[in-house]
Parts: sequence; structure tokens; C-alpha cells
Amino acid sequence: MSDSKEMSFLDHLEELRWRLVRSAIAILVFSLGIWFYQEWIMDNIFLSMKKPEFISFRVLCRFFNICIEEIPLKMQSTTMAGQFSYALWMSIIGGFILAFPFIFYQIWSFVKPGLKFKEKKVVKGIVFYVSILFFIGILFGYFIVAPLCVQFFGTYQISKSVENIFTVSSYMSTIISTVFYSGILFLLPIVAYIFSKLGIITPNFLRKYRKHAIVAILIISAIITPPDLISQIIVSIPIILLYELSIFVTVFVEKKRVTTK
Repeated sequence: MSDSKEMSFLDHLEELRWRLVRSAIAILVFSLGIWFYQEWIMDNIFLSMKKPEFISFRVLCRFFNICIEEIPLKMQSTTMAGQFSYALWMSIIGGFILAFPFIFYQIWSFVKPGLKFKEKKVVKGIVFYVSILFFIGILFGYFIVAPLCVQFFGTYQISKSVENIFTVSSYMSTIISTVFYSGILFLLPIVAYIFSKLGIITPNFLRKYRKHAIVAILIISAIITPPDLISQIIVSIPIILLYELSIFVTVFVEKKRVTTK
């Protein structure tokens, strides 16, 4: 790519267009793969969460003595195009998640030439670290948060006369949004590193609001998990550790800034 100073506004738009086209093609390729295997994916990746044989439930039963029975919920589609539209949505979101490293690389490649040398140095290797943290968050959401959500909402009954019959859109949106936002949440240390380098946040700021952050994390964990202490701890501990890691990252950045002065 030529120097950004030598490129006109229209040249930048053209480059951005082609990077978006490449990203869209990558999403399309992965989406097509998911579409062709949609039944297997639905049965073995999504619907398996309501079975006691799901790996997360087996681990809970073996190591924490929290054994889950078959979740008594039924699935239905209430609109004519309901199953088709959500199979399409599942394919697109799945395609985006699988293509995320390539998409982020395209975005970063477009932004990078406009940065100064010091700014580029700050975020060296960012594509690798962002991708790794994002996928760790996706796995955390899929194996920890989403199954606990399914177990809690699938077994909760305001009255035994009311049966849990979920629509496929409600069930899938809960899982997909939970998994996706977990992936985004795990990018917290990277965001803390960049903001610290830019002088937007400091270790003292994060320490000052540590208690507020922990309370917020515990409240969120209590909402999305079954009403037992162990499940809440399982979800909240990794998020609290991410916050503490963010503090450590900002401390490292702060010390490095002081030593270079």
C-alpha cells in the first residue's frame, strides 16, 4: 500500500471498499459452510446445551457435585419463515465469528498507515492478541455462560401449570448474543492497554472503581446464572480476573512511560 499522505480521499474510500468486500467474502465463505451443516450444528452445538451430557454439565457434576437433569423445554417456530430466517442468521453470525481475525486484520490494515510510528509500536501484534482473546471469550461464553443461561431459564417456572415452550429465535438469540458478547468482553485487557498508552485511563482510575466493577460483575453473574453461589462464582471469577489483568497492564504501561522519560 502506498503512503497514506499520497492517497486522495477517493483512494481511501476505494481501499476501504475493497477491504470491506474481502471481509464480506470471508464471512460468506464461512457462512456457506455453516449453512450446509446447519442441522448438525443445531443438534450438536446449540440443542445439546439442554442435555445433561453436555460437557459443561458433566464437569459441574463431577467436580462441583452440581448435576443437571434433562432440561424440560420444547422448541417451536411460530412464523412461516422462522426456521429459515434463523438458520440464515445463525450462518451469518457464525461466519462473522470464524472470519473475525481476517476481518480485524482488514480493518487494522486500513487504519495502520494513518498512525504515527509510536502509535504503531504501541499496538504491535494487535491482530494476534485481539483474535486470541476474542476466541477465548467465545469459548467461555459457549461452555460456561450460555449453558447456565439455558439451564436456568429452561428450568425456571413461575407455576407448574406454565410449560416452557421457547421459540427457536428466542433460544438461539440468547445463546448467540451471550457467546458473542463474551468474546467482546474478553477484549478488555487490550482496550485497557491501548487507552493506557494513549493516556485516557490510569491504574489509579481502575483501582478507584474496582469495587464498583466487582459489584456490577456479581450482579450480572447473578442474573445470567442459576441461583446458586458456585455457578455465580464460576462466571464472575474470570471476568474479575480480566479486570485485574487490565489493572496490571495499565501499571506496566505507566512504569514503562516513567522509565522512558
